[in-house]
Amino acid sequence: MTNQNKEIPYKIFLNENEMPKQWYNVRADMKTKPAPLLNPNTLKPMTAKELSVVFCDELVAQELNNDTAYLDIPHEILNFYKMYRPSPLVRAYCLEKKLDTPAKIYYKFEGNNTSGSHKLNSAIAQAYYAKNQGLKGVTTETGAGQWGTALSMACAYLGLDCKVFMVKCSYEQKPFRREVMRTYGASVTPSPSNLTKIGQKILSDHPDTTGSLGCAISEAVEVAVGSEGYRYVLGSVLNQVLLHQSIIGLETKAALDKYNIQPDMIIGCAGGGSNLGGLISPFMGEKLRGEKDYRFIAVEPASCPSLTRGKFVYDFCDTGMVTPLAKMYTLGSNFIPSANHAGGLRYHGMNSVLSQLYHDGYMEAKSVEQTSVFEAAEMFAKVEGILPAPESSHAIRVAIDEALKCKENGEEKTIVFGLTGTGYFDMFAYERYNNGEMTDYIPTEADLAVGFAGIPKFYGNEI
Repeated sequence: MTNQNKEIPYKIFLNENEMPKQWYNVRADMKTKPAPLLNPNTLKPMTAKELSVVFCDELVAQELNNDTAYLDIPHEILNFYKMYRPSPLVRAYCLEKKLDTPAKIYYKFEGNNTSGSHKLNSAIAQAYYAKNQGLKGVTTETGAGQWGTALSMACAYLGLDCKVFMVKCSYEQKPFRREVMRTYGASVTPSPSNLTKIGQKILSDHPDTTGSLGCAISEAVEVAVGSEGYRYVLGSVLNQVLLHQSIIGLETKAALDKYNIQPDMIIGCAGGGSNLGGLISPFMGEKLRGEKDYRFIAVEPASCPSLTRGKFVYDFCDTGMVTPLAKMYTLGSNFIPSANHAGGLRYHGMNSVLSQLYHDGYMEAKSVEQTSVFEAAEMFAKVEGILPAPESSHAIRVAIDEALKCKENGEEKTIVFGLTGTGYFDMFAYERYNNGEMTDYIPTEADLAVGFAGIPKFYGNEI
């Protein structure tokens, strides 16, 4: 319900004093906690000591913390946030008019930084903890390139070395994203590569592969473990990343509360889960505690449908099978999305927190085909003045669909969605769409069976 005594502006801004000073850990309010990471050799829960070989110590503590609801954001990270945060919550008046809908549509815009996305929220946190630990540098993977760009920025700011393995098809399709990373001092390698044993094996087995996030993760982990003074960092999937990204949802809630706005549904694109989890966390906390009710919708590409068609089982987080096992909705760690799939959201699995919440019925999931996604993106760009990232446009697609349902049913609902970033480095995909060359691909059951066949088989993990 909206306070009628206040006119809702196009953009609702918080001042820097209103910016949240703590991250929110939704796990603290979950009745069923996400299943622990397992050591693939012993099938026992990973210990902090085991995880610290790969991750920074403080990040390990955050990853394993299922009970503390709020964690203080270090002063140094808050100061960095203030360069581009708080980000605006925008009322999409022009989109509402275009759709002729009674629905009220808001979007949280996270593209106001050079990385062009929300990824910087976690990149600076992870780089900060690596620097505090006295490390030389970090390794990572990137799909569409937003995470690699964000991490290269954070590492440049803190004086850390940054090694990025970029999914091969994105490396080739997005040279400008690659060059931004290099401008900030990162080394960028197309994955799979001949620089690692895992990369060499993948190339030997699949010489024509276009790569996947699972491949790139394997290579980045191998380099981190084999290089003194380095650790691996990840831009999505992990619980620590959802924690850092909760700044998005906390700001969104504060902006809505400022005008007594109660959303009916909250929509986010879903790949590994960082943006979706960050956006919905504080609202999900209210739902879990029985204080309020919301409808949550995760939107994923039909070409990589981990929630809508995946299995809820333990699986490797990477193609090379060197990472811990995570219980999540997965298509199998050796699933490689079709090369015609534009943008990110290419990960074979989903964050374990979001997977558990979906499994327990607290949120919905929808898959959408990419031509309809780009149709929505271009409509949004024409009326709202922002060229959205392909990833964000999945959420736009469903927000438009839900607003049109409100029109059909005469319902005045309030819709909030996450606009995770801008699409200015994604013009190859926009070109294909505008030329009529973009096609839709939906994996067949036989395609999915190949990925499912690689899921680890042990007692209690039957698919």
